[in-house]
Formats: sequence, C-alpha cells, structure tokens
Amino acid sequence: MKFYPLQFAPILKERIWGGEKLKTVLHKPITSKITGESWELSTVEGDVSIVANGDWKGKSLSTLIDEYPNEILGTQVYARFGKQFPLLFKYLDAREDLSIQVHPNDELAKKRHNSFGKTEMWYIMQADEDARIIVGFKEKSNANDYLENLKNKTLLSILDDVKVKSGDVFFLETGTVHAIGAGLVVAEIQQTSDITYRLYDFDRVGADGNTRELHVDLALEAINYNKVQTKREYSKNVNESNGVVDCPYFTTNFIPLENEIKVSKSGKTFTVYMCVEGTFEVEFNDLKLQYKKGDTVLIPAIMNAFILSGKASILEIYIS
Repeated sequence: MKFYPLQFAPILKERIWGGEKLKTVLHKPITSKITGESWELSTVEGDVSIVANGDWKGKSLSTLIDEYPNEILGTQVYARFGKQFPLLFKYLDAREDLSIQVHPNDELAKKRHNSFGKTEMWYIMQADEDARIIVGFKEKSNANDYLENLKNKTLLSILDDVKVKSGDVFFLETGTVHAIGAGLVVAEIQQTSDITYRLYDFDRVGADGNTRELHVDLALEAINYNKVQTKREYSKNVNESNGVVDCPYFTTNFIPLENEIKVSKSGKTFTVYMCVEGTFEVEFNDLKLQYKKGDTVLIPAIMNAFILSGKASILEIYIS
C-alpha cells in the first residue's frame, strides 16, 4: 500500500460565539455567519474526519487506523493508545467571548465519562486590537470563593485576563479555568475529548431564547484553584523545529520555513503540520503536495523521510 500525506474535509461547527473569519482568514467553505470551529482532524464519535485527497479520498480516519494502525499512528503510539487517535485539531473563530469553562483531567474524565481528559494548547493566528483571553485565577482561590463570586456575578473579577497578539502560545493543563476572548482566530491542539464544564456564559441566550446549560457542580472537583503560568515563550530559528510545548500528551514545535528542510522520522509516531502562515509543500518519493494557511496535514508514521519546502510558519505536532 502506498502511503501519502493525508488531508481531511473540515468538520464545521456553528457556535453562538462564532463568525466568518474561518472563511475570510482561513478560506474554509463556511456558509453560516456564526461558524465557530473547523475540526481538522478528529475521531470523536459522530465527528470522524474523512480523507479529502488521494487514493483514500472518502475513507474515514478511523477506518484507516483500523486497517493500518502501526503505519498511520506509529509503533509507539499504537502500543500506548491502541487504535485510538489520541489528539483533536481545530481552528476557532471567536466573534464573541466564549463561555468560561474548565476541562477535567484523565482520571475524572475516565470515571465520569469514559473519556480522555482535555489538556490543550492555543496558537493565536490572528488577534484584533485589545483582544484577550481568560486563563486561571489572579491569585490562589478555593471552591467557596469561586461559588460566592459566581453567585454574585463577579467571577470575572478573580480570573486572570491576558491581552494577546498573533504568534502567542498558551498551554492549558486540565483544571485551568479559561475562555477565548472576542476577536481571535486560534489553532487548537488537544487530547481527543469533547468534555467541557461551562461555568459562566455571560447570561447569553441561544437561538431558542434559552440560556445555555452550566455545569457548576461538576466543575468543582475539576478546577485547579492555584495561580497558573500558561503562556509559552519559544525560539523562532529559521528552518528548525523550535520547541514550544512538550507534555505527556503531545509535543508541538514551531517551524519558520524558508526554502527547504529534509525531515527524518523514526516511525514511532504520526506527525501533523498546521500551516499558520504562508504556503509550503511536502515532497515524498514522487509526490509533491501543496498547503496554505489554514491547512492541516497528517503525515503517517511510515513516511519516515520527506522534504518540506516553501515560505511558511508551521506548527509541527507529534507524540513523544
């Protein structure tokens, strides 16, 4: 079987806080004015990615993994996770503030939902002037303080509010209270999980005229009440994989590509490239495939030698 770089049809999600930048900034085929998310690479039940290019066009990622687990996932990833794809890749457009939320850790998610937890990172692709995010508490807090402020609608007063710009990276461990603010386009890398506890939603109502469900009690045990450091500083050496995040669930590097790089891999893990600026090509054997800003490509683990060329800013993700 001839393996090749895989692209997938985006799974587009309407959200109350979404807008149109996934089309205007990232050229996604959205038709709604409230499109908040493009799921680029997913095996979440009900939202499994479908191959959009090459001989396997129309096949699902789950089917390919089932047939070729070592070749797609890599020997190390398959040994650790079985035939599960352990990560979820998204682009988000926040026209309005997202709800304030938190994600449970592996242990809690397994116990309550038979799911992975949701450790994640954000790469800010575009930021309007004065755009910001909420990440954690300003000072060490506790459950009683949190509940009292929630009741009094003063929760924002105890949460850390951070102004952001394009190129900023934030790493959010499970338990970190957070919200993406209005005016941001974000590339998100996370564990495969769709478990979110919503703490506060600014008293918004949906299209049905009702407020969205909150998960106040579920969140109590999930929240990390300590002050956390979420911003990640990183180097930008040209034509190198500059380390950004290295955690048990994924490793993310930043590649400022100029001209070309020869890439060698071990076969232990798949690699994903998210193009956050510019254009680039992947050359593998007799294939040469082109990618642009907003594209996401899965390199099967069996592809252990290829060339990246072009002028682009790329996120490189794999599992160590």
